[in-house]
Order: sequence, then C-alpha cells, then structure tokens
Amino acid sequence: MTVTPIKPYIIRVAEVIYTKTSTIKKNNSKISTLESIKKFVNTDEFKEISSGKFHDVWFSELEKNNFIDKETNEKIPHETLELLKIQQELITKQLIKFPESSLTKKIYPPEISQQIFDHLWRMCESYELWCKEIGQLDNLTLKIID
Repeated sequence: MTVTPIKPYIIRVAEVIYTKTSTIKKNNSKISTLESIKKFVNTDEFKEISSGKFHDVWFSELEKNNFIDKETNEKIPHETLELLKIQQELITKQLIKFPESSLTKKIYPPEISQQIFDHLWRMCESYELWCKEIGQLDNLTLKIID
C-alpha cells in the first residue's frame, strides 16, 4: 500500500505559483519557462500572493475552522502558523507590489524586476524539488530542475 505524502504547508504557495505558471506555458506553447514566469507577474494570483492577501485569506479560513486543515483534518501547530506568517512577510518583501499604473505599463526598475523573477523562479524550483522528492514528476511542465 502506497502512502500519499502530506504536502508541507510551506510549499502550498509555491504550488499555486507553479500551477499558474505551468498553465501560462501550456496555453502559449512557444514561450519559454522564463517568459511564462514573467507573464505570471501580470496575473491575479501574483497580485494576491504579493500583497499578502493569499495568506490572509488562508489564515482567515483556518481560524474559522479552529486551525484544522481541511486536507488533512489535523490541527496546524502554532509553530507552523508562525512559519507561514514569516513566509508571508518574506514573500511580500520579495514580490514588491507596484502601483496598478506600473503593472499595466510594465515599468519596473530592472533590479526590482530581477528580484521578483528570481524569487518566483526559486518558488517554482522548490515545488519541483518537492515533487521529485516524493516521486510525483508527471505534472512538472516547467522542467526547472532538469
């Protein structure tokens, strides 16, 4: 009997980034992984994650459910919640939120744009490494760790 590994809470935001970036690449088969990550910056998912809203909504849902995870039906330890808050803080600092006018005009200072790209790349890479560790390589379309 094969036991399905429990996804670490800390990898969940990386999964959202990876999944959306993969969808972008699948829908634009001629673009590279680099381009699909750059296009991710213009998505609603990026806005939610970079603003901290992704975590805020997640924390709110957990609080309503007495900090019981819906997927595992287990209580999330306080230490894990603190780690997720640190993750949220780090992500909002790394994925600096730009005014709407900057997003639509694509006017980014080059060093900030590179910082965002690097962070998104590392998140996608982390997700692939976790999938490789548990033997779930079938849906890895970005091929970052290859």
